[in-house]
Amino acid sequence: MKPITRFSSYVAIILPILALSPLQSLAQVPARFYWKTLSGTNAVPVVVQSLSGNSNPFDPAQIVTPGANFDATIALAGYARMLSLHDRAAMIAVIEPMGRVSGDVTVAGKTGKATADGFGDPMVEFDINVIGPKAQKTIPDALRYKPGFSLDLLGDLALPIGQYNSSQPLNLGQNRWYGRIGAPVVWEMGPWIPGKRTTVELLPVVWLFGTNDNFVGQTLSTDPLFQLDGHFTRDLTDHFWASFDIVWYAGGKATINGVSGDKRNDVALGFTAGYKINDNLGLTLGYKSTINDSAPNALRMNQFMVSMVYGWHKVIEGSKRLKHD
Repeated sequence: MKPITRFSSYVAIILPILALSPLQSLAQVPARFYWKTLSGTNAVPVVVQSLSGNSNPFDPAQIVTPGANFDATIALAGYARMLSLHDRAAMIAVIEPMGRVSGDVTVAGKTGKATADGFGDPMVEFDINVIGPKAQKTIPDALRYKPGFSLDLLGDLALPIGQYNSSQPLNLGQNRWYGRIGAPVVWEMGPWIPGKRTTVELLPVVWLFGTNDNFVGQTLSTDPLFQLDGHFTRDLTDHFWASFDIVWYAGGKATINGVSGDKRNDVALGFTAGYKINDNLGLTLGYKSTINDSAPNALRMNQFMVSMVYGWHKVIEGSKRLKHD
C-alpha cells in the first residue's frame, strides 16, 4: 500500500499537465504539457482566457489587422488520455473553444464594430514519444520515470465546423481546414525529485492552412507559419511550480484575392504558475504579451489564462478506496 499511496501523490502532480492546449490560445502550448505519466491516465481541463490585440484570437494564423483592437473571452473544455503504443508513450487529446470576440473590422472600405460568439473549431491532437523513457505501464514504471532528454512527434487537426458568418471577417470558426506538425522536446536539468525538478522545453511546429473561399466574398490563403515555444520550468515546492515562457512566430503570409500581406516575425514573453490543489485537481495561471509590437503591422497580443484540470487513473482511484476502507 505504501508504494501506491506514494504514487498517488506523485501522479497527481503530473495530471494537471496533460490537457492545457489552448488555440492562439490553442497555438500557445503551456509549460509541462508534454510530460509523461502512467498509461491510462485521463484529464479534463476547463480553461478561461481574456485576450486583446490586433488579430482574431480564435485564428492561429495570427493575421494582423493594422490599427484594430480585438477583445475576447474564451473558454475551452477538453479531454486527454495517455496511451502506450509499442512501448512508447502516446497521448490523444481533443479541445473545444467557445466564447465571444469583438472589435473594429473593415469591409468594402467601411469600418465598423463586429461581434461573434458561440463555438469555434474543435481540435484533435495525437502525440507519440520517439526518444526517451519507455511508456509507463505499471506503477513501478511511473515511480522510476525520469524524462532525461525526450523527443516527441505530434500532429494536430482542427475541424472547420465552428460558427462562421461569411458576411464579416471576424468569426469563431475559420471555414477552412488547418493543423500543425511538431516535435516537442523535454530536457531534464538536475535531480528529478518533487520540489527540485527543472526542465528546459522546446516546441517547434509548422502550422498548415487550407483555403477559405468565402472570406467576405473573397478568397483567403495563408502560407505555412513556423512557431517556436520555449519554457524554463522549476519546482518551487512539492505542490507549486513556475516557468518563464517565450514564443516566436515566423512566416504565415496571408493573401486575400491575390493581395499579399506581411510575413510574421513576432516574439512574445510570459510566465506560467501551477499549483496542485489536491490529488486530482490542479490550478494554472499564465500571462503572455508581445514585445516587438510597435510597428503598425506587428502582432500585438495580451493574454491572461486561468485553468482548472481534473485528472484520474482507475488504479490510483482504486487504491484510494482501499485505503479509505
